[in-house]
Amino acid sequence: MSAPKPATYVPADAAAFRYVEKSSPQTSHLQFLTCGWYELAGEAASGTLAHPAEEALLFCWQGQATARLGGARYPLQRYDVLYVPRGAAYQLAQDGGDSKIIICRAPAEKAHPAFHAKWDEFSRDERRIRHLKGKDVFLMFDVSESADKLIAGFTLFQPFQRSWPPHNHTDQEEIYIFTKGRGSMEVYAGEETKSFVRSVSSGDAVTIPILNYHPVFSQEEPLLAGPIGSESGLRNPFFTPPVSLKLYVTFWMPPTAPHFA
Repeated sequence: MSAPKPATYVPADAAAFRYVEKSSPQTSHLQFLTCGWYELAGEAASGTLAHPAEEALLFCWQGQATARLGGARYPLQRYDVLYVPRGAAYQLAQDGGDSKIIICRAPAEKAHPAFHAKWDEFSRDERRIRHLKGKDVFLMFDVSESADKLIAGFTLFQPFQRSWPPHNHTDQEEIYIFTKGRGSMEVYAGEETKSFVRSVSSGDAVTIPILNYHPVFSQEEPLLAGPIGSESGLRNPFFTPPVSLKLYVTFWMPPTAPHFA
């Protein structure tokens, strides 16, 4: 008989690992997208996680962690993205510090290969960047990647910019998650019915049901030591002029989807 093992004290306020759900089809006007984040504190590890009928995207928002998925180990540095196939089991762990890993999920019928988008590489790859007026869009998980429906990336706004012209989607619902900086956002079906105008800052999220216009307005707040870019072409990951950073996640629906039946 083996020797008894020592007990472990777990205080009431212990929170080494937890999940916080922020939005789902049950709490929003979206049909498919669910989002929240995992919080890891100190030396922490999750149990086995899985989403039986959904594919998922993990975004390393703060700190750094490791994901184990399909027998492989994926180090997640700040702003890295990891695609988790439908029903795949995975675990998250870290050696110390504090981390937040955003997760967005959506229904899927097929299981596609895992995909690890490293910010340090993608933020330097011009094939992955769309330079638009007042902002740069980083295609972290685009339509060229293998997945059922999810699309995602980061948008970096320069100070005092507005998304122009406002646009909507006839085949997509979205969640915008603001990970750094501050600004405001409108969501509306038409100018005469415009009523959703909100200030946004780090950690806020806005759901965008299909057919709604959704312009973003950036403010002046400076960001320092962020892995974003320098004035010389988004090459320096350690210092940036004032910008706002937004994560967008999209669920794409073809015209034959049940929504249009």
